[in-house]
Amino acid sequence: MPRNDQVTRQWHLLQRLSGARQGLTLAQLVDAIPPELSRHPRTVRRDLAALEASHFPLLTERVNGEVRWRLLDGFRNIPSLSLSPTELMALAFSRQLLTPLQGTLIARSLNSALSKITAAIPSEASEYLQRLDQWFSVGLGPHKNYRHHRETIDILSHAVAHRRTVQMRYFSAGRNVTTRREVDPYRLRYVDGGLYLIAYCHWRKDVRMFAVERIKSLTPTDHPYQMPLHFDIDAYVEDALVIMRGERITVELKFDKRTAAWVKDRIWHPSQQMTPLKDGQLLMTLQVADSRELLGWILSFGSGVHVLKPEHLREAVRQEAKKLLARR
Repeated sequence: MPRNDQVTRQWHLLQRLSGARQGLTLAQLVDAIPPELSRHPRTVRRDLAALEASHFPLLTERVNGEVRWRLLDGFRNIPSLSLSPTELMALAFSRQLLTPLQGTLIARSLNSALSKITAAIPSEASEYLQRLDQWFSVGLGPHKNYRHHRETIDILSHAVAHRRTVQMRYFSAGRNVTTRREVDPYRLRYVDGGLYLIAYCHWRKDVRMFAVERIKSLTPTDHPYQMPLHFDIDAYVEDALVIMRGERITVELKFDKRTAAWVKDRIWHPSQQMTPLKDGQLLMTLQVADSRELLGWILSFGSGVHVLKPEHLREAVRQEAKKLLARR
């Protein structure tokens, strides 16, 4: 029996037990195991014994002639939190997600909290947590490193929390210039491997999004600001495919069979609508910002996608493809 199957099965048992205050019978626990794994009662009994040996707070009781298994609420040393074992392990295991923000106040605070949680897990149970690496890991993909931007993020975090204006020197990649600006920081937003500041720019008289790594210098002020009551940050970013904003357009894309096989299983944008076509092809409709970001995303599918609408986007893709061919 593969060890991964054992860890997976025990994970399902802990999840089911965590939500059952009255306990569960052996038959009910067997039903908690996915069909693709071994569901023999003797195997489940061995898994329960292994969890007990790892010092999980697992108790057995006889109720109306039936033996029931249940978990005590929370682990020792943290009874007030009343977290389930799977919740504690998930929190401790999520440390990998903090990798891009290492060295910042955000990461330090979360790492401190996770260290306390990890310390509360019995050593034997920690060994089980380490075995999870054999079947679950976090792949961050391409991302920026903010280790050298610790002071900037700390100042911005404080300014956002206390609603204070900041002054900064900012490098604009599009125009290749550095300008001085005074901004009211509304929110730090982490998306697609990058950290961005959403703020009202006093120079542009508008809300803008700034890449944190392009902030060359930052000075906090004592000037308080108020975010307009009508301003909705979620609405501000909803049209962007990732971060770039622009005029909202309705886009229709047709993917060939080979490309549709993996496109259909992802959420590329909240507005997307998928319609299966004949011969395995796929029609996607979405409302997104008209931007260079959208153009690059479409080109990433190569010949596997055809732009149906709008016409100006289809022409932009065609011209960009010609430029690529000309550079060979």
